[in-house]
Amino acid sequence: MKLLAKYNRVNLATTIVVMLITGIIYYQAISLILTKQLDKDLVVEENEISEYANVNHHLPQVFESNDQQITFTQAKPGSVTRQFINTVYRNKKEEHPGKRRHRHEEYEAGRGLITAVALGDKYYQILIVESKVETEDLIQIIFGITTGVILLLLVTLFITNRLLLNRLWQPFYNLLKELRLFNVADNKDVPLVRTNIDEFDELNQTIITMSTRVKNDYKELKTFTENASHELLTPIAVINSKLDTLIQTDSFSGQQSKLLNDLYSAVSKLTRLNQSLLLLVKIENRIVEGNQLINLRESLEEMVTQFEEIFQDKQLQVNCQLSDKELHASPYLADILLNNLLSNAIRHNCIGGQINIKLNNEYLVIQNTGEETALQNDQIFTRFHKSYSSEGSGLGLTISRQICENLHFTLNYSFQDIYHTFTVKFD
Repeated sequence: MKLLAKYNRVNLATTIVVMLITGIIYYQAISLILTKQLDKDLVVEENEISEYANVNHHLPQVFESNDQQITFTQAKPGSVTRQFINTVYRNKKEEHPGKRRHRHEEYEAGRGLITAVALGDKYYQILIVESKVETEDLIQIIFGITTGVILLLLVTLFITNRLLLNRLWQPFYNLLKELRLFNVADNKDVPLVRTNIDEFDELNQTIITMSTRVKNDYKELKTFTENASHELLTPIAVINSKLDTLIQTDSFSGQQSKLLNDLYSAVSKLTRLNQSLLLLVKIENRIVEGNQLINLRESLEEMVTQFEEIFQDKQLQVNCQLSDKELHASPYLADILLNNLLSNAIRHNCIGGQINIKLNNEYLVIQNTGEETALQNDQIFTRFHKSYSSEGSGLGLTISRQICENLHFTLNYSFQDIYHTFTVKFD
């Protein structure tokens, strides 16, 4: 879930909860205020009845109105407790269907006051009831208006947050986009995104500083590798030349021949390693050019033919399903890619094993049998990573992936059943 969506969800949920609690409190407060007002009206009516009875020494005439009812009931002296009650108000209405008149009663919510008055030796209970219909109608109107205002506020808040926060977070998304496009091998720097938000400005400055430091470290490492490889060319060539001369000038014992052979193998390995490092530097610097239209099927068929003797020596069964695939690329890089993948399939295979090669318009798949456990997918493309039994330099798959990135392809590894599978997907 995106931060913006999560913030909107939490903000909206919090607002709804707060509004609901506030609405309930507001409803109760309005209801209490209006009930207090009704109680005041009942007290005024009680005072008028008491004054009338004290002056005239008899009860006032019992009457009913549309919003008030008063009843007198004789009771025992001191038996009545003065109190306000919620009760029912009986509203008597008349209907005139034709010429006949009908009366019927409707029961409504009411507020009542029970009190008493003494007239001589007689004691009367007084019940004053007023209708709460108008009060409830007023509460409903107020609550309806309040609910509408709350809903309008929620909608406005949601829309405002969505529009405003999208604009506020736009610099962050721009920085994220630049980070996705960042490549340590490119000369393009992360641009400075101007905003009026201090945190985003600080983040941008930190990213620029970090990217500059990373690029400088990468350039220094690349320069060192390139210079070291170039500097090694001469001494390696001298060692090879001297070894060739030494081998041709004299006869040696068996032990001396073995030592010279070990030296020659070590120098040859060093030569291959140096050539691989130089090639990797050229690929990373995009120095290798000469792109042209090549047919990958023809290149594969030619390379399989070249490896025919090695296949026979190791008793490998090779199955090919090749379709035409034309692409614009450097023939030099394409040959190195195919050579590395096929050499890897041969080197890590077992005697009497199998190699499957499949090529179509979407991908190239090279499968080989070998060890029955999967390789570490996060390390096989790392420089100088190789298995304990490998005699390679540990740069073959690294160069292959770098070539694929240079050609905008994708190189992946997987292990299923008994096959180690390398897939080149043409994007």
